[in-house]
Amino acid sequence: MLVEAWLHRAARTRPDHVALRADDGALTYGELYAAATLAARRLSALGVRPGDRVGIALPARRAFAETLHGCLLLGAVALPVDRRLKAAERAAQTASCATVVSRPLDGLADEGAPLSGTHDLTATAIVVHTSGTTSGPRPVGLTFGNWLWSALGSAAALGVRRDDVWLCTLPLSHVGGLSILVRSVIYATKVVLHERFDAEAAADEIAVRSTLVSVVPTTLARLLDSGLRHPPSLRVALIGGAPITPALLERAAAAGVPAVGTYGLTEACSQVTTGGPPLFCTRVRIGARREILVAGPTVAPAALSSDGWLHTGDEGALDAAGRLTVTGRAGDTIITGGENVAPAEVEAVLESHPAVAEAAVHGAPDAEWGERVVATIVLREAHTATADDLRGYCRVRLAGNKVPRVVRFTRELPRTVSGKILRRSLED
Repeated sequence: MLVEAWLHRAARTRPDHVALRADDGALTYGELYAAATLAARRLSALGVRPGDRVGIALPARRAFAETLHGCLLLGAVALPVDRRLKAAERAAQTASCATVVSRPLDGLADEGAPLSGTHDLTATAIVVHTSGTTSGPRPVGLTFGNWLWSALGSAAALGVRRDDVWLCTLPLSHVGGLSILVRSVIYATKVVLHERFDAEAAADEIAVRSTLVSVVPTTLARLLDSGLRHPPSLRVALIGGAPITPALLERAAAAGVPAVGTYGLTEACSQVTTGGPPLFCTRVRIGARREILVAGPTVAPAALSSDGWLHTGDEGALDAAGRLTVTGRAGDTIITGGENVAPAEVEAVLESHPAVAEAAVHGAPDAEWGERVVATIVLREAHTATADDLRGYCRVRLAGNKVPRVVRFTRELPRTVSGKILRRSLED
């Protein structure tokens, strides 16, 4: 099925509306379309043809958006690259690319480039690498249809206003950040790109004009710590990348920040559920061993198993109203004395302690019990708590087998760019 190219449509219907604002300036949809067209012609002059992969190793600025949309207009497949990768890692991820764009495109432009005014919804548009929490990052090919249905599902869940301004502080190499850039073009609304997360700058932006923002739990906590209170225009703060604890939701509510948790995966083109229910036309069920299974038009075709479902590797439960609760990652469950312990449950209790900013829980080998519960804690600034304090706090709120046997402290937890805890690093 062919549809009008998203940027072409946005430029045709709202040419003078600001499409994006980044650290290096702003572009209207008319200007972005002209710049993306030139980028497509320059890519063609470099020998890029429809279907070729193009690595984009650029910061979250105008040139990234111009190159991304240039690829889509040319029919090339964009492959965003995490600029923090070491040379060998980057080489491995971009080995299939016809070219890698690491600085703004310039030079010759092919005036005869085969640009298209349509998108084939079955064609691969962008290849995004997974976070790599349990194994190395894997490439996932997401079609134009995947992106379109994700945008439509998000719009049905959150609503769309013509004056929406979506602040993106997430990396554009990750599906969560990239989806903001793509869906804003589908909606023909405005996106604000911050190259890196700065709590004060983000809080100022939200306080002045943002209607939506996407963050991870850690950055939401930092926004609240920076003094964000009752932002007048903010409709939704979408919290993804990792489970949001009840304590953090309570902090956000007390500060007048409308936070909504979302569960998603790269293979499902970002959001699967928002606020609990699945997105429009997305199906979720619980399979064997409580595994979350996902199906629908947002799921990458190659990610589906032979039974027609995406097997996420995450564990969860559905209530009577069909709302999903994610309880953890399969394999993260701690088995101590024959009893199962979900790290997320223990983390939620620890993070409700007034001195705890963040907590990560994992299992460690134990000669007597098989595994013991280990907690790694980041304390709030100017707060103190001892290991005994925290164990005592847990003891009155959790069953004895769930109380951490070991509590240790650190200044920062190891996380992926999407906010997920790297438990393997903690175990090492």
